[in-house]
Amino acid sequence: MSDSIAFTKAQFLISAPSINQCPEDTGREVAFAGRSNAGKSSAINTLTDNAKLARTSKTPGRTQLLNFFSLSEDCRLVDLPGYGFAKVSKATKQAWDRNLAGYLQERQSLQGLVMLMDIRHPLQQYDWQMIRWASESEMPVHLLLTKADKLKRGPAKNTLLQVQRELENEGLSENISIQTFSSLKKEGLKELKKQLLKWLNSPE
Repeated sequence: MSDSIAFTKAQFLISAPSINQCPEDTGREVAFAGRSNAGKSSAINTLTDNAKLARTSKTPGRTQLLNFFSLSEDCRLVDLPGYGFAKVSKATKQAWDRNLAGYLQERQSLQGLVMLMDIRHPLQQYDWQMIRWASESEMPVHLLLTKADKLKRGPAKNTLLQVQRELENEGLSENISIQTFSSLKKEGLKELKKQLLKWLNSPE
């Protein structure tokens, strides 16, 4: 696999309602997870420089399927269903949670999880749940504190340090990297790409 992946060449592959409908479990992929209002789709669109690639909406919770995007023959990005905020029926929410858990626990090609949190509201209940699951599964996590343009540089840096401290206090800082990010201003884009390349490039 090439050392340089062309994120701008990302193409929509398939939307899967469950683990059984996902593409063949080969190659390497990175999944984007987060609360329904964390800006997952916006981050993917900024990463790929394609405003129409991942579906964005002012109504949180529109991503209800596992959405796969191909970067190359054996590399993919995955936009996971948002959690914790969407106004949907209890049965629908339970089905989402089941599909999400099934994918995260069974997918062999999953190399890492980009977890997005609004920098103004980090580490909510569902975020902790996801971080603890990843830690128990030894799944590498890259935390993206999104919407960093909503805060001045000082408060944004303080929030990042505070999140790092809370993870350390819970004994969950191992295997977790963290950065601030703004889709609007494309801040932190280079850092995000660097982490993704580390996961998506096959070890020699």
